[in-house]
Amino acid sequence: MRPVLVFDGDCGFCTTCVRFVERRLRTKATIIAWQFADLDELGVTQARAEYELLWVDERGGVFGGAQAVAKLLVDAGLPWKALGLLLRVPPVRWLAHGFYRAVANNRGRLPGGTPACALPADRRPLQR
Repeated sequence: MRPVLVFDGDCGFCTTCVRFVERRLRTKATIIAWQFADLDELGVTQARAEYELLWVDERGGVFGGAQAVAKLLVDAGLPWKALGLLLRVPPVRWLAHGFYRAVANNRGRLPGGTPACALPADRRPLQR
């Protein structure tokens, strides 16, 4: 099994970030919107997938938010790996978590974001 990066496919900001990853990082992960993923098979809930970016490793370990970003960067190799390793070490880890939550909580206001990003998944106009 390859690692899997699970993101919110209804969020324009999240999709923009994932497109950057696909163009610029050499990851061996499968990248999929949670709306199209078999969440049960991945061992995650829809609530968690709505809440944060997820990295599911080859052994089924699930990492969310800033730690999912860290895992992605480590997987991408140099030069990204150094940043990913740094994001895993306290106190940088704590700062990364706070930064991630601030971005995630305001993604509808960020470039590429839409007002739908701020809505719960069941209230979004493009809900699948």
